[in-house]
Amino acid sequence: MIAIVDYGMGNLFSIYNALHHVEADPRIISEPEGLAGAAGIVVPGVGAFGRCMDQLSRFGVALSQALEEGTPILGICIGLQVLFEESEESPGTPGLGWIKGRVVRLPDGVMIPQMGWNSLSIKRPVQVLEGISDKDMFYFVHSYYGQPQDRSVIAATTEHGVEVIAAIAKDNLFATQFHPEKSGAKGLKILENFVRSTRC
Repeated sequence: MIAIVDYGMGNLFSIYNALHHVEADPRIISEPEGLAGAAGIVVPGVGAFGRCMDQLSRFGVALSQALEEGTPILGICIGLQVLFEESEESPGTPGLGWIKGRVVRLPDGVMIPQMGWNSLSIKRPVQVLEGISDKDMFYFVHSYYGQPQDRSVIAATTEHGVEVIAAIAKDNLFATQFHPEKSGAKGLKILENFVRSTRC
């Protein structure tokens, strides 16, 4: 079972349908105890950092326990940003802090939000990006992006006036700034790879 965390902020049915398409067993989970026993966990999200953390906080202990137990976890869009310690979008609101660093606003002079298709630059091989190549296109919608202190967690970047962290990977944690569930065949390939990682 792949648990999709329902904390009131995610595009749940798009990711549910995409996971179903790659022959996973997705279930939308609205209570923390529902994460117990999940083979993998997806943290989707749309909205502001502070509001997302307000809603996600009740899942914090269960998510941290799953991370420590080695359960594969996939964050999408704001689901990547909440992994950081803090965000310029919501000063004073702590993130999950699983990735050291902060989330900052895209610079003046570029289109904000970044909305549409953009190519990736793969920085290192990770299982969830198997079958994905430089210049493959993915769908982005965001105004902020993560800046990790440890650049070794960066799996892929894209360009939007500055280098934008497009994907991070650390042990059993993987997250994308783009939306794989809205990115056609290549996005489905990423979800297929994630599902395969839950069966190892």
